Amino acid sequence: MTPIKLAIVVPCYNEEAVLPLSAKELLAILDRLVEDGKIMPDSFILCCDDGSKDATWSVINRLHLTDNRIKGIALAHNRGHQNALLAGLMSVRGKCDAAVSIDADLQDDPNAIIEMVDKFLEGKEIIYGVREKRDSDTWFKRTTARSFYRFQQLMGVNAIADHADFRLMSSRAIELLADYSESNLYLRGIVPMIGLDNAIVTYDRHARAAGESKYPLSKMLSFSIDGITSFSAKPMRMVFFTGFALLIIDILVAIYVIASILFSDHLEAGWASLIISIWFLGSLILMAIGIVGEYIGKIFIEVKQRPRYAIRDILFD
Repeated sequence: MTPIKLAIVVPCYNEEAVLPLSAKELLAILDRLVEDGKIMPDSFILCCDDGSKDATWSVINRLHLTDNRIKGIALAHNRGHQNALLAGLMSVRGKCDAAVSIDADLQDDPNAIIEMVDKFLEGKEIIYGVREKRDSDTWFKRTTARSFYRFQQLMGVNAIADHADFRLMSSRAIELLADYSESNLYLRGIVPMIGLDNAIVTYDRHARAAGESKYPLSKMLSFSIDGITSFSAKPMRMVFFTGFALLIIDILVAIYVIASILFSDHLEAGWASLIISIWFLGSLILMAIGIVGEYIGKIFIEVKQRPRYAIRDILFD
């Protein structure tokens, strides 16, 4: 078994409280893998500061001075989790044999990295970290998460259920990922499209060691919409078929109205049904316009071809 050079990519946003704890645990994982002869001693951790407003970048600098295996890049401004993660992966491109992406909050179990490396050494090129259970979540969080994955699959998005962005990718997988140039990033949908030999590692998710969640409900809903509209045109197709079904109903209602006029002696005014129909069709039209507008907005962003991020500072010596 030839040891590999491993990079651990950690996107960070306002993580000054938890980052020292995360670095300590991840360094311990590197030490263990080095002792087992699975990775090379110059394997490293890359912290990607996503334009944090707190002292996250100062913490990364201090950790770098303490242990040279901790590297860092700082984005010029906040670009979101997916862009920060991509910036980290592109920064380690060509500098490692494999890269693990993991959030800084210690909710994903770092010990699962050991099993990921084992599966990589067996020949797998993409290894997904998947939550084994959601017992620690509230009923609302558990229900919305399951609905999220089911809805994505219904919409045609090839995403791994209960998988966030905790995964190992080979250097070849990272090279292939670099070919995906869209601005509307949804890595959970892009990575499965790469199509290399893959595997799954299950783990138990923990509570945050410190700090606050960076994914409130509003961000999760926005993330879900981005994921669906970036990979599937099914919502627009569903609107079309809904409109077609309503057209059939309208034809049947028109036949009924004409028959009532021709054969009925007394025809009552249908004020209630008319108002309900107007409100229903008006809401449907607005929803349809909103869905089409979402796609047009993404086209608008894509055609400008602006850089997805800009790196302000680099600690990579």
